[in-house]
Amino acid sequence: MTNIPETGRTPRVQVRLVIIQILVVSLLLTLGGRLWYLQVRNGAEYAEEASGNHVQQVVQPAVRGAILDARGVPIADNQTRLVVSASRTDLMKMKDDGKGVLDKLAGVLDMAPKDVADKVRLCDSKTPQPCWNGSPYQPIPITDEATPKQALQIRERSEDFPGITAEPTAVRRYPAPGKSNTAQVLGYLSPVTDDEINKAKDSDSPYLRSDQVGRSGLERTYDKQLRGKAGVTRYEVDNLGRVIGKADSDRAQPGSNVVTSIDARVQAVSEYWLNDAMKKARDEFDDNTGENYKADAGAVVVMENKTGRIVSMASNPNYDPNAWVGGISGKDYARLTGKKSNYPLLNRAIQGQAAPGSIFKVIPTTAAVNAGYEFNGRYPCPSSYSIGGQVFKNFESQGHGSISLGQALEVSCDTVYYKLSHDEWRKDGGNKPKKDPKDWFYKTAHQFGLGKETGVDLPNEVTGRVPDRQWKKDYWKANKDAWCKQGKKGGEYAEQIAYENCLEGMKMRAGDSVNYSIGQGDTLVTPIQMATIYSAIANGGTMYNPTVGKAIISADGKHVEEIKPKSHGKLPMDAALRKDIDGALADVATKGTAAWRFGGWPQDKIPMHAKTGTAEVYGKQTTSWFATYTKDYSIVMTISQGGTGSGASGPAVRKIYDAIYGLDDSGKQDLKKALLPEPQKSLPKIEADGSIDAPKIKPFKPGKPKPPQEQTQLAGPPATGRRD
Repeated sequence: MTNIPETGRTPRVQVRLVIIQILVVSLLLTLGGRLWYLQVRNGAEYAEEASGNHVQQVVQPAVRGAILDARGVPIADNQTRLVVSASRTDLMKMKDDGKGVLDKLAGVLDMAPKDVADKVRLCDSKTPQPCWNGSPYQPIPITDEATPKQALQIRERSEDFPGITAEPTAVRRYPAPGKSNTAQVLGYLSPVTDDEINKAKDSDSPYLRSDQVGRSGLERTYDKQLRGKAGVTRYEVDNLGRVIGKADSDRAQPGSNVVTSIDARVQAVSEYWLNDAMKKARDEFDDNTGENYKADAGAVVVMENKTGRIVSMASNPNYDPNAWVGGISGKDYARLTGKKSNYPLLNRAIQGQAAPGSIFKVIPTTAAVNAGYEFNGRYPCPSSYSIGGQVFKNFESQGHGSISLGQALEVSCDTVYYKLSHDEWRKDGGNKPKKDPKDWFYKTAHQFGLGKETGVDLPNEVTGRVPDRQWKKDYWKANKDAWCKQGKKGGEYAEQIAYENCLEGMKMRAGDSVNYSIGQGDTLVTPIQMATIYSAIANGGTMYNPTVGKAIISADGKHVEEIKPKSHGKLPMDAALRKDIDGALADVATKGTAAWRFGGWPQDKIPMHAKTGTAEVYGKQTTSWFATYTKDYSIVMTISQGGTGSGASGPAVRKIYDAIYGLDDSGKQDLKKALLPEPQKSLPKIEADGSIDAPKIKPFKPGKPKPPQEQTQLAGPPATGRRD
């Protein structure tokens, strides 16, 4: 009988079984470990995340606060419009990236398909406007001017317009009451970016993706107060997204209202007469260039003397801030940022820099007295002053004999200041300066606040420039390589100048000092700086930080935070000198270079003080300056390439004063017609429901001027004359 092997496991089979058993055990151990990690070690964390996955948030944007003028008239508020928006994330999920939907939407909105597509593309360094510079996850507005019929079409055919919404939304509005534009002061809004959201997420005022952010002007300065706090409602949903309950909610808190010191009526008047002055300047012939004045830009500031508050601030060219609402078009963006339009986004009252000309002379007058010269001493005023082979002339080469410093201000005598500054330059060592030169004329300018910001509550203020010794050294270091490369001894004029600058460009020369003493040369100031200086002379010497914001008032009117005037120093003059300069500036308005612009002015009731300025700019026509003050207000106007101070700016400044005080051409006052005979002190009242009982403003319309023969004038040149 044959032996049959016992059925069993061969060694090979046994090995395989052992390996399988090991793998099974290892797998069980791995799964068990992972289960322990998920349920025990990190159980609480994942439970919280799982809970979060079942909560959806619905954001209710806060209504942005209004910006009001001093009497409560809205100069920026909101209105409800039908806004059509597109969700870029939904569009990108489609095979054609949403092109078909956007094309159909363009047909409904009567827009070009390209214009709609441009609205939803994201901005980057290579993408021109229009484009979306906000968060890509935020609904992108296509238009805020949809009609009810268009909105109904979109909502009734929602299956044809996935990712598209049409909702009534509070949209920013700039109503321009009384035709007061106020664009550069107000600024504009644009969507918040992801970078801004990330930077502000840990702050006490984080951004939401739906937020609009102030980009310039008051909208930027007071953005946090105006923005308010968005409301968030949280819903519990199941894994299919169906709402199964309401978790909790935070109610939206509307933004506060910003009350300004701007008077919309005075603002409208200022804008009108600035624009009128520029138009008239373009009709005047410039003998120096052989063509009409260009008058390409200008600014005017009206400031309260005792507080530094700004009653009006106009800049020209200007723009309509409503152009930014709902996303700016490519055409508008090109117009606002192009060289051809001369950059209307610039606020030239705080960003326009120019040589000040003779309105600067209150500073060297102060410097001379502080250096030891007597205000009422006698100083020669010849028609010209020579330094070596260079001749510096008086304006229109007119001499006035021996005069005081007060009379030098009155007749705007350049040669008096030429000699004083030249004498001080020599005392300081001339071309070989002492170790610690006095530099009275330069140090005094810094004490007047020049060369730095005034502290105005508007963004992007520029500092101007005081071309002192340190500036000369810094400027030389920055340019010496180019000068040395271009310069050539005995070469053409430009080459010779470059050669001299290469060798001695760091030195303060005699010519630099005398030019500086009359507000020429490398000196740069802004209108807001000069308004601050002249208002300080008027109020006794206090230099206030100019402010536009006057108070922050909550939406219900219960909480009021007044913005108090702040000072950044005192003028470097004692009471006696201030009184002397005050008297000299009054003489300028009654018998000096500005007298012909203040004919019939009631000097006994409302004393007027003025200083004219005509600044020469290399390669350009002269810049017109006119600085003035009464007991209540200071007004400074400038027109780039506009001609003389009294010739171009003078008439407009007079018209603004006439409107403020209610004066006719003969100087007779009618308080019923006066816009603001004294500064506004009270704040507008905001009711608990947010309503404001603000007065209505009629559009400004200038009265018809009387014929020239009916106008009364003091002694001075005829209206066609030219004075500094």
